[in-house]
Amino acid sequence: MSHRKAPRSKGVAVRPRAPEGEAAVLQIDHVGAQGDGIVLEPRVYVPFGLPGETVSVMRHGDHAEIVEVQTPSPDRITAPCQHFGDCGGCSMQHWRDEPYLAWKTGLVRNLLAREGLEPEFLSPYAARPGSRRRLALHARKGVGGAELGFKARRSWRLVAIKDCLVADPRLVAALPALRKLALPFLEHPKSAPTLHVTLTRTGLDVDVSGVEAKSGGLSMDARIAAAQAAGEADMARVTMAGEIIYMARQPMISFGPATVALPAASFLQADAQAEAFMAKEAVAALAGSKGIADLFCGAGAFTFRLAQIAPVYAADSSAPAIKALSSALASAPGLKPVVAEARDLVRRPYLAIEMKKIDSVVFDPPRAGAEVQCGEIGRSGASRVVAVSCNPVSFVRDARILVDAGFKLKTVRPVDQFLWSPHIELVAVFER
Repeated sequence: MSHRKAPRSKGVAVRPRAPEGEAAVLQIDHVGAQGDGIVLEPRVYVPFGLPGETVSVMRHGDHAEIVEVQTPSPDRITAPCQHFGDCGGCSMQHWRDEPYLAWKTGLVRNLLAREGLEPEFLSPYAARPGSRRRLALHARKGVGGAELGFKARRSWRLVAIKDCLVADPRLVAALPALRKLALPFLEHPKSAPTLHVTLTRTGLDVDVSGVEAKSGGLSMDARIAAAQAAGEADMARVTMAGEIIYMARQPMISFGPATVALPAASFLQADAQAEAFMAKEAVAALAGSKGIADLFCGAGAFTFRLAQIAPVYAADSSAPAIKALSSALASAPGLKPVVAEARDLVRRPYLAIEMKKIDSVVFDPPRAGAEVQCGEIGRSGASRVVAVSCNPVSFVRDARILVDAGFKLKTVRPVDQFLWSPHIELVAVFER
């Protein structure tokens, strides 16, 4: 699941030690897990450093800023984005694709190896530039209007953007209209709005968070101004923390054969192509199933595709998502039966005794993982499991639970859905 901001990338510097606030020349050893490289003696982090490089830096505590790359890595390239280095969104644009993807794969491989798990690693899926359909844009007051962008590296400062290479070009083209939309939400001086913008089949869907509420929330004049801005830009819908401010038409999303009405402020994979790839992997792994449980299913990104091969029980904690899934079943005739239930799988997991007709399971949990649910899967009669994870750390814990229950972790496919960030996702296949 994904839609979470990734940590920044940092290189790891080794000897010599430099005094606080003084210049030094350092040798970069490696890029650490989750972007945080650590060497005990001395402990220094060097953002944008690559393995094998010699760099002159200015140290500030355990961090250092590169002044000059004296001996660049052969894998260093010119970052393509004009905002790179200041914007905190992408931090790996300066690394050639092959070693960058190998590093991400290594993060997962190393975590699994510590648990004694050594599956077959399949070649990683790599998202393409211009494929992101969702952006979270921070808004601040600027000269003559609102500014939109991302937070600066290691700062609350806003980096106003003119372009974004990971975003769908239609989102980039909408930036001027989104700046106009943002302005009314800056009415209160304590407001720090974030525009969660989603490109749907029927237009832009924008949910705004971070608006000061204690003082009474958005005034009627501001609501009218926001609605006017949305109408002028022909947006599909604008909501504030799920409350409708403007709606011209229902935002619609395609999940395989189905067309789903997207609930306001709901979860959606950031990249439609990555979503389709992960769903295809799950369908291929579970071919021949007689009954499938799709757990943490959201609005049905995998459900409708899985229902082309077997009956599906789908569960998620979001009642609006389950309602949208159920309503969309009529848009995809010919599917196997689907039973959808709003259910908190953390507090009330799908029990082993309920899985009598289930021989395969797909689970795609939030970052915290599915610890309790994996215990129930392990006690069930299911013979195949596909795990989709946005957090390798919680995945390793969940994988250990399944392996201890008699499953074998057969394959892992890294999924680089969040391009040029240290964030890595994966699809894993388990069999009894």
